[in-house]
Amino acid sequence: MAKASKSQQLVRSDRRMFAASDDNAMMKQILSTHAPDGRLVDVKPILLIIDNVLRHITPEIDQALTAGSGHIDSFDGPTNLSAIDDVLDALAYIVHKISCEISCKCAGGGDAHATTMVILNMLSSYSWDAKVVLTLAAFAVNFGEFWLIVQLCTTNTLAKSVALLKQLPDVLEHSQTLKPHFDALNKLIKAMIDVTKCIVEFIELPCEYISSEVPPLSTAMASIPTAAYWTIRSVVACAAQITSLVGLRQEFVTSTSEAWELSSLAHKVSSIHEHLRNLLRLCYQRIEEKKQEETYKEFIRIIETPQMEISKILRVIFRKEDPHPLFSPADKTRVDIDVLRRKHVLLLISDLDISLDEIQVLEVLYKYERASSSELNYEIVWLPIVDRSAWNDSYQQKFLNLQSIMPWYTANHPSVIEPAVIKYTKEKWRFVKKPIVVTLDPQGKVTCTNALNMMWIWGNAAFPFSTDKEESLWKSESWTIELLVDGLEPNLPNWMREEKVICFYGGEKMEWIESFTSATKKAAQTLEIGLEMVYVGKNNAKERVKKISGLITEKQLSHSWQDASVWFFWNRLESMLYSKTQHGKTNDPDVIKQEVMTILGYDGSEHGWAIFFLGTTEMVRANGERVLSSMQSFEEWEEMARQMGFIPALRKHLEGITDDHHCTRLILPGISGGIEERVVCAECGRPMEMYFMYRCCVE
Repeated sequence: MAKASKSQQLVRSDRRMFAASDDNAMMKQILSTHAPDGRLVDVKPILLIIDNVLRHITPEIDQALTAGSGHIDSFDGPTNLSAIDDVLDALAYIVHKISCEISCKCAGGGDAHATTMVILNMLSSYSWDAKVVLTLAAFAVNFGEFWLIVQLCTTNTLAKSVALLKQLPDVLEHSQTLKPHFDALNKLIKAMIDVTKCIVEFIELPCEYISSEVPPLSTAMASIPTAAYWTIRSVVACAAQITSLVGLRQEFVTSTSEAWELSSLAHKVSSIHEHLRNLLRLCYQRIEEKKQEETYKEFIRIIETPQMEISKILRVIFRKEDPHPLFSPADKTRVDIDVLRRKHVLLLISDLDISLDEIQVLEVLYKYERASSSELNYEIVWLPIVDRSAWNDSYQQKFLNLQSIMPWYTANHPSVIEPAVIKYTKEKWRFVKKPIVVTLDPQGKVTCTNALNMMWIWGNAAFPFSTDKEESLWKSESWTIELLVDGLEPNLPNWMREEKVICFYGGEKMEWIESFTSATKKAAQTLEIGLEMVYVGKNNAKERVKKISGLITEKQLSHSWQDASVWFFWNRLESMLYSKTQHGKTNDPDVIKQEVMTILGYDGSEHGWAIFFLGTTEMVRANGERVLSSMQSFEEWEEMARQMGFIPALRKHLEGITDDHHCTRLILPGISGGIEERVVCAECGRPMEMYFMYRCCVE
């Protein structure tokens, strides 16, 4: 009974210390015990054994108190016992000394804080992690011996005799009374081990990547003395609880306040652990950032230095830990990057929102390259750029779905791509949202930071998809109907051969479309000229365009393109603008660029538009209001049309129309590569104002 009251006195003293221990005076008292002499202690193998001992005891306590029996599992701690023997041999004395100090003070009902300070002074020459680990080792010895006797006393004569001498209670007999105490004890032991592991982790952080002089590590190092104090203090409290059981074989009287004290202490130590874990998380984040910074610099050095073989470049794109980072669609297996040796490689960089239209057009080019007998020796590799912090099963399935429809090599998983490479694609190759294709020659040299534009414009004719090739292709181009349409209209050669007037028009207002097509057909019939009209839809309005195309076909107003052709037409026009902008080196007027911007500007307005061709180059275009007004007032310029021809007469008539009120908008998606700041209006030639627009269009 006396021992129980001493234990209660020992544990209750914690209550007074909870509020006071972390103030400046207490901190000075704790730090005054710390005088390390530089000795190094390999604490990790000791901690492994401690963890093995304590984590074996705590579940066995639960099992003994609930099921009525215990079981000793096989040892599953560290296997290199000889090496651990060497470590412990030098520390056996100090561990034994601490063990005796704890047993003695707890048996005598000493003050918990005073006992903790004695232990800290005893360990003054050791580092903070060693202090905590050695104290835990002493406790593990005491608690382990106690539990072995309790566990074996019913079956082993020697253990039974020792239990009698110590007057230990029958745990099974007092199971209901003891359970709250052992539950609280188990929680506190777990918290002690968790905090100790955190302290050891902080001490072992690589100094080349993080400094202990600046946050977050400096904050953590300042918190470690307090954490060490409360961990050792918790050891004393646990030992006091175990000591209180000695001599209670005949009668067990307990106070619920003891269990409460242990639970309160467990809560405090758990809070310390949570605080340390948060700091540790920040430290690892800082270390990872530092490593990524180094990897990033190394990647820049390698990719901007001439190499002998492309494989060296490709190897730094993927994590070293993955020897087979690519997925082969042909074999449905993971492969090494050596399959890309001596080839031109096109890195398709996108997020998981890459459209099926883009994949399908690329597939046509890729399969043509496979089927042709030409020397188009290139491979495509998809690099999916994702936010890994938001990765979930839904994204995983989306990734697998996209991977399954791509006929080219892909990254086996987004996680195999080095974070430094992702940073490089955004900062140097300017990847944002819109897919890009970065081309590498067989030596690994970057020949173009976005070849997707020239692939949309010229297809495989642009191979090897280099910036020089793109520039040479533009030198041979002029603004023609063939450049605008690029085979999207299969009837075009026949219409041109028959010398018909060909009209391509767009918009999304059905009323305007009906009025415009009717008036234009009437004018052509009056002049007795051949006319063909093709509806090319509107950019980024797939479902609306599909509905309008259906009505146009149903009412036989004109020809209309399918979804894929409409998408490719507008995407190709945007690619022309981006490509032209990147290659614009002079102040000379660029007819192609101006015409492309004009059509894109028409599409950005609320009204329709039309462009007329006769032959390859004879052309006139206008916005919806002006062209409809001209067609509806055809009688005003009919005579001129008979004399000059339809297109010259329409052009002259349009020049005579004054339009004081107009609103032209040029809407472009986010791109990898800047658009020049000065853009002139297609209607009046004045500089247009620049705005930023954020849009979410779900159809």
